[in-house]
Amino acid sequence: MVKLFKYVAILEGISYLVLFTNMLYIKPSNLVLYKTLLFPIGMSHGVLFIGYVILAILIKKSLNWNFKTLLFVWIASLLPFATFFVERKYLKNV
Repeated sequence: MVKLFKYVAILEGISYLVLFTNMLYIKPSNLVLYKTLLFPIGMSHGVLFIGYVILAILIKKSLNWNFKTLLFVWIASLLPFATFFVERKYLKNV
């Protein structure tokens, strides 16, 4: 379960960055491509985000996280590059 959470954390971070790239760089230059990519990128990011949050709840007990650590992991899902930090700091030795 923890290994799955590591993969989801990395993929969620990547999908977040791809979504930002689509919004910031592709939208101003090519509106048709932006609209074409928006749904699949947004949907995959949404599914990964929900999986990240649920898996964090499920592995909380096995990794002996307190509520403060769990809250930090949840907040990290809202910030760009923060899920990579969580994977490195909390899941590196697991």
